[in-house]
Amino acid sequence: MSDPRIVAFHAANEKILSHLHTEFSKLQTGRANAAQVETVMVDAYGQRQELRAVAGISIPESRSILIQPWDKSIMGAVEKALQQSNLGANPVNDGVAIRINFPPMNEERRMQLVKVVSRMAEDSRIAVRQARQEAHDSIKQEKDEDLKETLLDYLQKAVDEANAKIAESSLKKEEEIMKV
Repeated sequence: MSDPRIVAFHAANEKILSHLHTEFSKLQTGRANAAQVETVMVDAYGQRQELRAVAGISIPESRSILIQPWDKSIMGAVEKALQQSNLGANPVNDGVAIRINFPPMNEERRMQLVKVVSRMAEDSRIAVRQARQEAHDSIKQEKDEDLKETLLDYLQKAVDEANAKIAESSLKKEEEIMKV
């Protein structure tokens, strides 16, 4: 449907899902992922910048990340920023690059992460409900009763679809976390 209220709701849902997927990608699941470190803020050249702006990030093995600052003079600042970011592993500086080796996750840590995933999914569902409420309030002002009912039906279908996508994403992430 091309009603601007429904279009705005769909756009809000896309943002919510995109944010959820970004947050999921930052979770440490026992496997190294560049998304875990690329947004770490580094004090370099007199300002704060994301790590991906000052260094190359690679995944040489499934449980390690290799960070190579393009300018060796900021190596200490990069190492300090990584230590302060609570990654669950300590960075090792060999003078040329910084390596982060993630330990295998234990059962307790996996259960904690499943709870975090559930909380993130619930936050996304709340955001969908808030976006739905905004759209619902603007549709309620519609004078044409038939159009109002049609729009409310579309809105409810879109809400159900968004909640299904959130549930599917969180289920996949939980399975990834619990996989040994």
